Amino acid sequence: MDLNRVHAFVQVVEKGSFTAAAQSLGLPKSSVSRSVSRLEQDLGVTLLRRTTRTSTLTDAGVAYYERARAAVQQLVEAADAASDAGDEPRGVVRLTAPIDVSGRMLTEPLVRFVREHPRIHLDLVLTARQVDLVAEGIDLAVRAGRLADSTLIARRIGATPVALFASPEYLARRGRPKKLADLARHDCVLFRGNGMRSRWTLDGPRGEESVEVQGPISADEMQFVVNATDLGAGVAMLPVGLAQASLDAGRIVRVLPELSQRGGSIYVVHPSMKHLPRRVALLRDFLLAELKARFDS
Repeated sequence: MDLNRVHAFVQVVEKGSFTAAAQSLGLPKSSVSRSVSRLEQDLGVTLLRRTTRTSTLTDAGVAYYERARAAVQQLVEAADAASDAGDEPRGVVRLTAPIDVSGRMLTEPLVRFVREHPRIHLDLVLTARQVDLVAEGIDLAVRAGRLADSTLIARRIGATPVALFASPEYLARRGRPKKLADLARHDCVLFRGNGMRSRWTLDGPRGEESVEVQGPISADEMQFVVNATDLGAGVAMLPVGLAQASLDAGRIVRVLPELSQRGGSIYVVHPSMKHLPRRVALLRDFLLAELKARFDS
């Protein structure tokens, strides 16, 4: 039996379509479709019901997929183990991260990593959505906040502090707030605001304080919030690490610097597996060492 046909079938099921499977395998869609058809001929059963838009597993397809997936994974792990036996790590590592942290925080370390390991190729998926690591064949992820998937192996990097910022131009125009309650009368740039409103809670000398704020702009991508704050759109509550470049350049300044928030935890995560390829472990350990210095523990 041609194992390439089995692999193509497993990819179609896991990626959800022939088109996505073809992109993952780096093959024409017609080649993937032909491989699955020939596998069905070899087995004498129909594995997938095809329509012009979707493909669904038959009962025989479900049973075959469950066993074929495990066999393909074992072959992949065997290939990784054989590759790891060499002197120099090699191969592809797929890494996903939020767009918000894909700037200099990741770019500089990753460029240095590939210089140190020239036979490792990094394939980055930078997106605001929550990527299914197993279904999309991702080796590592940098994630922020609470981890919903308990099957992932997670290593905590640290927590990113959050503070208040505004541009000098905005403060000259609207005045500098003297206490947190003043923000209720200011324009604020909101991250995932609810109906153009949000409640901000920070810690200060008098303990925890909160205020309901509103503003003309709300976004679900933090780098946009930073950029809008740079341009004078209002006061924003930003991760200090993400705001640092704008702060250093003088585009923004701290507002009410005695107030801050600890922020969410940052993790490096990967799927649970018996054998973690050496190239993946190398990148994981490299990121942990590089990024921990940038966050509060």
